[in-house]
Amino acid sequence: MGVGDRCFSVMQIKIMRSKPHEEVGDRCYEEGMYEAAKLLYSNVSNFACLASTLVHLGEYQAAVDNSRKASSTRTWKEVCFACVDGQEFRFAQLCGLHIVIHADELEELMCYYQDRGYFEELILLLEAALGLERAHMGMFTELAILYSKFKPQKMLEHLELFWSRVNIPKVLRAAEQAHLWAELVFLYDKYEEYDNAVLTMMSHPTEAWKEGQFKDIITKVANVELCYRALQFYLDFKPLLINDLLLVLSPRLDHTWTVSFFSKDAMQHAAESQDAELAQKLLQWFLEEGKRECFAACLFTCYDLLRPDMVLELAWRHNLMDLAMPYFIQVMREYLSKVDKLDALESLRKQEEHVTEPAPLVFDFDGHE
Repeated sequence: MGVGDRCFSVMQIKIMRSKPHEEVGDRCYEEGMYEAAKLLYSNVSNFACLASTLVHLGEYQAAVDNSRKASSTRTWKEVCFACVDGQEFRFAQLCGLHIVIHADELEELMCYYQDRGYFEELILLLEAALGLERAHMGMFTELAILYSKFKPQKMLEHLELFWSRVNIPKVLRAAEQAHLWAELVFLYDKYEEYDNAVLTMMSHPTEAWKEGQFKDIITKVANVELCYRALQFYLDFKPLLINDLLLVLSPRLDHTWTVSFFSKDAMQHAAESQDAELAQKLLQWFLEEGKRECFAACLFTCYDLLRPDMVLELAWRHNLMDLAMPYFIQVMREYLSKVDKLDALESLRKQEEHVTEPAPLVFDFDGHE
């Protein structure tokens, strides 16, 4: 028997004759005599103190077992944090499952993991806790936020399964900060912020736009102006699907405005194409459909592509000379400007012809002028 063991045996005898085991156990614990404290706490079945002692001895499994017997959140936290420090994450998770179910303890636990850079281990802990009977909104919310930062590929699936159990405003902010646009649209839809959902899809179509989802949400927006913006979005982004969008939007659109919108787009397209024949056919179509205002607008939008004689004939035949008059005034102004320039050039040419040619110099035989 060693000196330490003999001392301990003597101390045991004194303890039994005088002070309670627990009090001496506390003294041993404070002085780092963990083996002695372990024996003393075991004798009095002080499971909480015993669990604390066991982690100092590296006996993590026994510490977890005694934490279960102690059934104290404080003990679970102490053992959990000790296991994290010892990188015994399997045991830390076993303890953590008894901590995260308390909403007011969740933040401290998360900070302890995150401050030490153990994000993966924290995610695994929360994932394991979701199936617990006492799982609460904070757990689902914090896991969603962790996904947004460290595992964005898992966030949408998590939201699809548990969107009703997360704090949506809090997760919305996290998704926006992480630029997870598809997840942001999903949350806006569930939170009934349809205007923001549509705006997000139009601002980030590559990541966020889905045809069925867009057509479903656009019919619910509060701001009707977004319906018209959606038409322009489809013309720019998905022109072949514009008819499908019109079908779902038709009850909310002003048909006169919509026709004008598309007429304007057609005029712009014709002007950009620099196709004179296309511009002329469009002008004639406006007349056939009785769209007088569109006829007048087209005269200026496609000004450079239209022949004045053709415009004059159409305006005269359809009794639209009053609408076409501003166009002819502009044409006349340009013609007169060109004539004035030609007259000025002709005058300048004639002046140059009448300039007297300089007389040649004559030198005498001595080389003098």
